[in-house]
Amino acid sequence: MKLFRIALAVGLAGTGLAFATPAQAATNAKVSVVHGIPGTPVDVYVNGNKTLTNFQPEQVAGPLDLPPGAYDIALTKPGEAIGSAILKVDDANVPDGANLTLVAHLKADGQPAITPFANDVSKLPAGKARLVVRHTAAAPAVDVRAGGQPVFRNLTNPNEAKADVDAGSVSADVVLAGTTTVALGPANLNLQEGTSTIAYAVGSAQQQTLKLVTQRITGLHSAPGGVPSGSGGLADTRPGAWLYVLVVAGVLLIAGGGVRLARSAR
Repeated sequence: MKLFRIALAVGLAGTGLAFATPAQAATNAKVSVVHGIPGTPVDVYVNGNKTLTNFQPEQVAGPLDLPPGAYDIALTKPGEAIGSAILKVDDANVPDGANLTLVAHLKADGQPAITPFANDVSKLPAGKARLVVRHTAAAPAVDVRAGGQPVFRNLTNPNEAKADVDAGSVSADVVLAGTTTVALGPANLNLQEGTSTIAYAVGSAQQQTLKLVTQRITGLHSAPGGVPSGSGGLADTRPGAWLYVLVVAGVLLIAGGGVRLARSAR
């Protein structure tokens, strides 16, 4: 068995997030996670204790209100010991505030990556919904169409496009940029008033594992209508699943290393 390791350096540039801690009471962060790497279910350990078993790709976990703190996190292949971790985070620092989603996914070249996205939770006018599309698949540039017409053009991994639109149902698909060659979809999206629907393209075009994963953030009505949160049609709602979010949160927030991704290839 040959082992190779990839150092993860996840920058915050472009996320629009500032994590300076003011001299006031701590505010929990809202953090969700999308598992978009095909064929890699995991067991999750937090401070040496197994907290989640066999967490599957294409699932969404969160949001979790994370209190500030430091955590030792490890991911293993299902059933393997913590010493065989494929992803390990030591002294992961979780900061105050922010609403973000962390995506474990494949880069355009097929290599694994973890990318943070800052979620836009600004209020929406009456009758409006927010549509966000995030390219997190091993695939070339794409256009996103709604009702057969391009609405987002030349979207590349790992970027996003968004728009505030009229609430309602829309049929969306993904085509290779500048063509009508469908790469993913069509899928019917229910864009509910006062919500943000986030669609993630995950998987690999070459390996024919492209999938669409969705997350929904609620409570964005202009009038008070709830606290912005998030949910996905594939969300894992078991209590242990929330601790999985700590794993990727630690990857995003650690400064100075201590994060390694290891994969085994026979």
